[in-house]
This record gives sequence, structure tokens and C-alpha cells, in this order.
Amino acid sequence: MTTFVSFAAGDAGRARRALRDHALAARLALPDGARAALTERLEAHLDGLVARLAPRVLAFCWPYRGEPDLRAWICRWLAAGHGRVAALPVVLQKDAPMLFRPWTPGMEMIFDRHGIPHPPAGDALVPDVVLVPCNAFDAAGFRLGYGGGYFDRTLALIEPVAVGVGFELGRADSVYPQPHDRPMQWIVTEAGAFPARPAAA
Repeated sequence: MTTFVSFAAGDAGRARRALRDHALAARLALPDGARAALTERLEAHLDGLVARLAPRVLAFCWPYRGEPDLRAWICRWLAAGHGRVAALPVVLQKDAPMLFRPWTPGMEMIFDRHGIPHPPAGDALVPDVVLVPCNAFDAAGFRLGYGGGYFDRTLALIEPVAVGVGFELGRADSVYPQPHDRPMQWIVTEAGAFPARPAAA
């Protein structure tokens, strides 16, 4: 069972913001070559995990603010098996779950309110596996994104296998999860693919 940490009013928020800001700054400070090398190592571990999970529909995120760029890896995954479908999340409104639309290499995209590209149309898909970017994360599978809660709302609704993807520089002893947070089942970094290990109560 997961242990949720109690704080005085505002303390949890401050701790989480500090972790997010530190991990984001460290990631953005990586030289392009170093980020590419870490991503290549991460992809090698992702190969094995995704082969084991064998999704038909695999959702990923367009790279944002120095996140691992998995676009080339997704293209290779698509090309390696018949009937595979890649999907991207689409934010239609604030404070609501996202939906996923099919993505194909080279397709025309439009930009959301954050400047992130997404497919302009297409049937809503329910992915079997979602690759979820992490700023900070812990061994229990909890992650910090950008604070909008989009993934928490979406994962609570559709319940795919959630795989957190990030660099080891974002690893923390705890991200101080709150009751609304949804844990990942796996965390994949340049160091390996790790099943979540929920803390004892």
C-alpha cells in the first residue's frame, strides 16, 4: 500500500515544486549530445519492456522542454510490426481528461495552448500502453509532470499500462504523492526498466 506523506498546509506543494524545478533545470542544462546519448540508452531498455508488454496501441508524448525525444524510436516500433498504432494525447479543455488520437510519421499537426503539436483530427483511441514523461519520479512509480493533472485524470479514466519515461537526474526518494496522483506501473530511464515498488504503509 502506498504511503501518502502529510505536510502542514502548503509544505507538500513547496516540496513538489522544488523537486520539479530542480529536475527540469538539470534536464534543460544537458548538452544536446549528452541528452541524445541518455535517450539512446533509455530506448534500449524501452525496447525490451515494450516487447514484453506487446501493445497494439502505444501512446507517447511529443518531446517538450528537454524530455527524451522518442519520435525516432516510435517510428522504428511502428515499422517493426503489422497493425501497430501510435497515438498522441490531445488536450481539449482545461481540468478535463485528455484523449488520444492516432499519429503517423509526417502527418500534419496543430499546436495546443502550450505550443505542443498534436493530431488535428482522428478517432479517439484507448491505448494499451502510455509512455508518460517524468520530470521527477520515485521508486513507487509516482511522478511529477507540470502540475496540470492531465495524466492523473486521464489514467484514472482509461487505466492502461502506464510507463514513466525520464532521466535518472529526476529520480527522488519521494515526490510526496497526493491522494489524486496515479502511479506508473513502470519507470524507464537510461539505467533500466524498473517495476514500481509501492512503499509499505
